[in-house]
Amino acid sequence: MSLSKTRTSFYRRLYVAHLIATGTASVPAIMEATGMPRRTAQDTIAALAELDIHCEFEPEPGQRHNIGHYVIRDWGPIAPDWVTSHAEMLRQALGYPPRDLAR
Repeated sequence: MSLSKTRTSFYRRLYVAHLIATGTASVPAIMEATGMPRRTAQDTIAALAELDIHCEFEPEPGQRHNIGHYVIRDWGPIAPDWVTSHAEMLRQALGYPPRDLAR
């Protein structure tokens, strides 16, 4: 099944929010988990607000140069349980590699 641009964008945002909520919460980690370029990862995180998903960057105390991770503060109208239970379907639909759960 070929996904429309709208559905691909929606699924990508949901999957990135899921990654952040489950601990893959930095741009480099998201890039590694998905294979997406840095700019796409950054743009996707920024676009979570368009779905009313409130995501914030938390800097690590005492660190410089934007060292830290993202946190989902509020899922807005999105049901996080649905996203969690459908994360594998989202990953496959987007063609992302399987997650290495050993980490």
